[in-house]
Amino acid sequence: MKEKISYDIFEKVDIRVGTVVSVKKNEKARKPSLVIQVDFGQEIGIKQSSAQITHYYNEENLKGRQVIGICNFEEKNIAGVISQVLILGSIDKEGKVILVHPSQKSENGLPVA
Repeated sequence: MKEKISYDIFEKVDIRVGTVVSVKKNEKARKPSLVIQVDFGQEIGIKQSSAQITHYYNEENLKGRQVIGICNFEEKNIAGVISQVLILGSIDKEGKVILVHPSQKSENGLPVA
């Protein structure tokens, strides 16, 4: 388990529901990755991420899917892609990512608590 944090610190993390609107391979990445654009609603808009999630996901099964993302990280350049959001998932024993998503259809941009 990681170091404990206060609730005040957790409240600073902006976690939202969004819908994947675009997916393509990140051709410049050393490890197989996807460039994903997610619509987080009117307030936040569309944000982009480069994610190493190719074991279970591709353009066909990811586009239109709802995901959970952290929207207030600083931007990071990942293999030539400006990553603006961290899409959340669990990591299995083999290092494969399994995305976290709402169990019901949700409005884009809703906060996660």
